[in-house]
Amino acid sequence: MKSKQGSMSATAAMAGLWVAPCQALEVDQAVDAAFKPVARAMSEVVFFAVPVGDAQLPLIVLWLIAGAVFFTFYFRFINLRGFAHAIRIVSGKLDKAPKGPGEVSHFQALTTAVSGTVGVGNIVHVAVAISVGGPGATFWLIVAGFLGMASKFVECTLGVKYRQENADGSVSGGPMFYLDRGLRERRLPRLGKVMAWYYAVCIIVGCLGAGCMFQANQAYVQFVNVTGGEQSLFAGRGWLFGTLLAALVALVIVGGIKSIARVTVRLVPFMALLYVGAALVVIGANADEIPSALGAIVTQAFTPEGATGGFFAVLILGFRRAAFSNEAGIGSSAIAHAAVKTREPLTQGFVAMLEPFIDTVVICTITALVITVTVYDPALLSDGAMSGVELTSAAFASVIPWFPYLLAVVIMLFAYSTMISWSYYGLEGCIYLFGNGRAAKRAFNTVFCVFAIIGCTTQLDAVLDFSDAMIFAMALANVLGLYLLAPVVKRDLDIYWQRIKAQPP
Repeated sequence: MKSKQGSMSATAAMAGLWVAPCQALEVDQAVDAAFKPVARAMSEVVFFAVPVGDAQLPLIVLWLIAGAVFFTFYFRFINLRGFAHAIRIVSGKLDKAPKGPGEVSHFQALTTAVSGTVGVGNIVHVAVAISVGGPGATFWLIVAGFLGMASKFVECTLGVKYRQENADGSVSGGPMFYLDRGLRERRLPRLGKVMAWYYAVCIIVGCLGAGCMFQANQAYVQFVNVTGGEQSLFAGRGWLFGTLLAALVALVIVGGIKSIARVTVRLVPFMALLYVGAALVVIGANADEIPSALGAIVTQAFTPEGATGGFFAVLILGFRRAAFSNEAGIGSSAIAHAAVKTREPLTQGFVAMLEPFIDTVVICTITALVITVTVYDPALLSDGAMSGVELTSAAFASVIPWFPYLLAVVIMLFAYSTMISWSYYGLEGCIYLFGNGRAAKRAFNTVFCVFAIIGCTTQLDAVLDFSDAMIFAMALANVLGLYLLAPVVKRDLDIYWQRIKAQPP
């Protein structure tokens, strides 16, 4: 998710992204001050870290990576042996299963989920990782992205398998439903119900803060910067920009997942091609530096130069940035994938593996190469001259002088696509708790749009810290549920492979 990766406001502040659009009102300061103890306590619990060598390892990252490693081995490297199968399914060449209940195609479900992960973090977090740990952090980021493909496979398969068919023909799925229904099948009904409620509450709160307010502020700040800074018509008028943004969001989300998918299926490829295309131009202009850059990424993963804390620090840094980038194990993407039209849950599990591959292995690697072949200097590790978005922007600007303007456009698009995707995630949490009635849906969508306006006019750091922690707190329940339900997926997978092998070529 573009929003949640890392401790949100801390990362944004380091990257120079979170800027108060106007002077905070006293009421904002009062709310922030009152909420700060709660946010601090929640963050300290969720992001509690233990020392490993000279580095600090957040236990939530260890929880996510441990799950990814377990599922990679438990499903016998499904992230490798199922990759080509996933490509054939999403392209429509292999999915012969009869179309069942659902609202979107495999590709639409994938783009909706990708829109919630590919974004600002791919620009910021890779740059932060390199500025702190050198190019070697990229290697471990890629490894973690590869391992995360297995977690996505499990959670998105379960999202389809245990989804709920509503009376109006729509479907609802995701961790809330497979924790409840799946653990009931495993004779753990009370545990499943508690975990499902816990997850639903977390995703509602998280989507309003990190998935809405933070994204709205990012879009506003970038828009003001690209239209004249303090001289911009919208400078100091966050409420106006927020109202317009909320209207654009409302136009999409009132139509539900079908409407969201119609937008993301066009927006995500455009965003990705725009960013990757510019990146390839920069890399091509520095083609002679590519061999040394690749060599630095591999060699410094094991023998880092200039990185504080040495090998373990670089490894942890890469794993942490990957976990915050692709959300494997958090379970949010399973909500989007659950809306697919299919009667075979495993097909969407395969498709979902492409999400961490696109987000982390492809886009994050390209960002790392752009930085490494252009402006990377080991001195950055010690003096902190540049980090985050400044480093990425400088790397692109070294070849494309006007790239900072393009970067602003990319960030605005990333923020918008995240908002519409996470509105759906929060809505599904609301549906689980309060039912599929129109009143509940309208109330949630209205609240979400109001929070978009608030995000452009206030700087409630404590609220954002709390919502950020709530999103990662979801992993505590989700990964435990995946462990308990993994045997169900493995049984279905064995039957699925037998059926595929029996089909005529």
